[in-house]
Amino acid sequence: MSSLQSALHTAGPQAARIEHLWWTFVWVCVAVYVITILFFLAAVVRGRRRLEPVDDVAHDRRLGIFVGTCSAVTILTIFALLISSVATGNAIGTFGASKTDAMEIHVAGHQWWWEVVYPDARTPSHQINDANEIHIPTGVPVLLRVETRDVIHSLWIPSLHGKRDLIPGRVNKFWIEADKPGVYRGQCAEFCGYQHAHMALIVVAESAADFARWKKHMGEGAPTPMTPQQLRGQQVFLNAPCANCHNILGLDAYGTLGPDLTHFRSRPTLAAGQLLNTRGNLAGWIADAPAIKPGTSMPPNQLSGAEMSDLLAYLETLK
Repeated sequence: MSSLQSALHTAGPQAARIEHLWWTFVWVCVAVYVITILFFLAAVVRGRRRLEPVDDVAHDRRLGIFVGTCSAVTILTIFALLISSVATGNAIGTFGASKTDAMEIHVAGHQWWWEVVYPDARTPSHQINDANEIHIPTGVPVLLRVETRDVIHSLWIPSLHGKRDLIPGRVNKFWIEADKPGVYRGQCAEFCGYQHAHMALIVVAESAADFARWKKHMGEGAPTPMTPQQLRGQQVFLNAPCANCHNILGLDAYGTLGPDLTHFRSRPTLAAGQLLNTRGNLAGWIADAPAIKPGTSMPPNQLSGAEMSDLLAYLETLK
């Protein structure tokens, strides 16, 4: 994953337009600032050299023309920046609308994690559910439909696009496209409660072949437990509150309050980017998630040592 989360390190045409607009504003503002300071210094120097007042009609006329010219240039500069900003916004908003190879992904914000759904209009039962990561093929425009399940959130993936708000009762949308393979970090950019800072996600851009393999794997159900310990762990999962909140494809667990766990061990992190997805962190998260992420809806689970060991053995298979 890139350690940079910056709108100035772009990896897609949408973010590149925003970066270009940003640099345009920066250099124009720098030029205006430098010119203004130079005129100010020139005025100070001339003022010290000429102490007596100037009473000259021709001089006043030249001064009026100069001031008028500067005002006109200022107004034209402001309008040029306005036109550039509007043109960029229009290009961003219409990007991908006429492309036939576009794909669609639904993203829903929760306190404090991201639900990611890949709909299948032809076969709704083949819909893929994931959490806290978005996989896309490179060079393909992707329409993100974003909404919230609770409070206002905002999805920001700076390397691919600007931020877009998720407002209760409304579905917003925007286009992204990745020019090259990579892993790009995103996050919630609108204060949404106690754990707002711990609501991250990643976008994995990969080749069309790699994306097809990932999608095929994600469409498969959870692997069948192979050892007695894994079988016991599966029963612990079903008997504990886990199955009431989480879904595992192919298992009698259809909860929707928490992230889908069918292949969650393939994700690099837990708790929306707060923890690395290791066995030790997973055990701590299961045992007492509120101690790690105060305010989370994940409750503590009172399991014996044997039950925890069996459950972890089963969850290790969900890759």
